[in-house]
Amino acid sequence: MRAAGGEWNRFRLGCGKSIIPNCWMSNKTPKPNPVASAAPAPTPAVRAVRRGTPADSPAKGRAQLGLLPELLGYQLRLAQRAIFDDFADAMGELEVSPGLFGMLVIIEANPGLKQTELAHAAQLDRSSLVPTLDKLEARRLVARRASAGDRRVNGLWLTSEGAALLKQLKQRVARHEQRLARGLSTDERETLVALLRRILPERR
Repeated sequence: MRAAGGEWNRFRLGCGKSIIPNCWMSNKTPKPNPVASAAPAPTPAVRAVRRGTPADSPAKGRAQLGLLPELLGYQLRLAQRAIFDDFADAMGELEVSPGLFGMLVIIEANPGLKQTELAHAAQLDRSSLVPTLDKLEARRLVARRASAGDRRVNGLWLTSEGAALLKQLKQRVARHEQRLARGLSTDERETLVALLRRILPERR
């Protein structure tokens, strides 16, 4: 599972400047203009009539996506971006990325874990792992201490602050997961997870 590293550390992925406010690069909708929203918005058909164009014509400035919607990778990418965005909303003022959350979960499950072992579990190289650990340590969430078995090796432990924060994070992540699966039955959710595990397992 790559949730603890790589792209999971960069969950804020939006459209940026685009001619399409609700483009496929983000699931965020633009905030309505208070003045413009005072009256009901016209339907697409009404807008088309006002422009003198057929109702089923593509909106001006909206590019056709061609075969993209039929691609598995494209649909997974849309879901990924939406998940990252919802995760960020769930974390709110706690300012924890999916990558940092994954690190805390792994360290909690393996008290005294070596940095090399964490890197392997999180599928991170040293250049990515060290800055992340530094960030956790600076926030007093993780402590590096000499291992009892080998004083030359540092092990990783959650601090009391880290354990308390992780408890809050798990509650928020549980609600986040409920939102992700609210359109799925229990069986559908289990099937989806099983199918996703079959996608390029050799690259994970």
